[in-house]
Amino acid sequence: MPYFTRLILFLFCLTALVESRKPKRKRWTGHLEMPKPSHLYKKNLDVTKIRKGKPQPLLRVEDHDFSMRPAFGGPAIPVGVDVQVESLDSISEVDMDFTMTLYLRHYWKDERLAFPSKSNKSMTFDGRLVKKIWVPDVFFVHSKRSFTHDTTTDNIMLRVFPDGHVLYSMRITVTAMCNMDFSHFPLDSQTCSLELESYAYTDEDLMLYWKNGDESLKTDEKISLSQFLIQKFHTTSRLAFYSSTGWYNRLYINFTLRRHIFFFLLQTYFPATLMVMLSWVSFWIDRRAVPARVSLGITTVLTMSTIITGVNASMPRVSYIKAVDIYLWVSFVFVFLSVLEYAAVNYLTTVQERKERKLRDKFPCMCGMLHSRTMMLDGSYSESEANSLAGYPRSHILTEEERQDKIVVHLALSNESNSSRKKGLLRGHMGLRIFQNTHAIDKYSRLIFPASYIFFNLIYWSVFS
Repeated sequence: MPYFTRLILFLFCLTALVESRKPKRKRWTGHLEMPKPSHLYKKNLDVTKIRKGKPQPLLRVEDHDFSMRPAFGGPAIPVGVDVQVESLDSISEVDMDFTMTLYLRHYWKDERLAFPSKSNKSMTFDGRLVKKIWVPDVFFVHSKRSFTHDTTTDNIMLRVFPDGHVLYSMRITVTAMCNMDFSHFPLDSQTCSLELESYAYTDEDLMLYWKNGDESLKTDEKISLSQFLIQKFHTTSRLAFYSSTGWYNRLYINFTLRRHIFFFLLQTYFPATLMVMLSWVSFWIDRRAVPARVSLGITTVLTMSTIITGVNASMPRVSYIKAVDIYLWVSFVFVFLSVLEYAAVNYLTTVQERKERKLRDKFPCMCGMLHSRTMMLDGSYSESEANSLAGYPRSHILTEEERQDKIVVHLALSNESNSSRKKGLLRGHMGLRIFQNTHAIDKYSRLIFPASYIFFNLIYWSVFS
């Protein structure tokens, strides 16, 4: 190729290369585009996202073995405890236990968690750090069920101070056993306790103590129970011995409960007293009204049985007698005795009527009576009155019709001779019939039964209240 042709080809390629590197102009669209402000497309740099290198942890958890207690091999580590009772949820007499929600806090010193700090401020962590360090293994003695609250996260807090002091707090609900004495139920007071103890460490390795003495236990002023009045909360501590492992420090949260009596007065004592008083009504009912007195006695007996069964159904099956059992069973005896009282009255009345019937068969009628008071209003004689008529001759015996007329005549003569008695018979005719139809046992029972029951109540309430 000639030299001139090569030169033209080189210049053409150089021009094409220069044109390709120039910026392309936008095609005109008929609108002017304004330049954008610089603050819209320039981002401010976030210094928090600039990595300056790997941060150095203040707590060097990985540098220590936390499977051992602090100061391992030395004296026992002191662990202070304080408790704030949030609520006393329930008391169960049947299961003999109670349920309590509380904040349990531990205080100890672990030099392995110390960190340098110029401001001397503490660091707070959640439950994730608890799994990496050593914490006291405190458990609840005689607990049936317990759990740590986990809504919305585990209710666990760990606070570490620069000198190594640690505060470990958790929110727990625990159901523990309470040995109750029901000998004075429902006029009783119960003392229950929640016991805390280390499970693995004896008193040579871990010393549990109340951090602030009696002030270590705090309660919410709104705590209340439906059947109990909370009288007192207090703390104690002592050593517990196990034959296979040794001595352990044990802390006690004691509280005394006084039962409200008003509920049982309305549900138990008042109905039982009414049933006893209702059984006394039969003493004023005619002894010949057998259906009325029998049905009243049976009704009161069955009602007392229902009350006793209802009370015992909500109580544990203890082997000793409770105060409420004494009251209910004595009331049941009074009701049962009222039924036996009418049985005795009915039996003696039947025997008396049988004797009078024999006397009437032997002496049908004696008309020579000087005083009409020897006759009963129903035309029958008493045994002594019939014997007094034995001296009259048989010629004075009249027929049945004449005998009825003589009764009326004698009553009229007697009323005319005694005007005051006549007025009493006219005014209290029904009362006289009731008086004559009442047995002597009924008269005495009207006084003996109420007096005995009132005397029993005085002794009962003075002893158990």
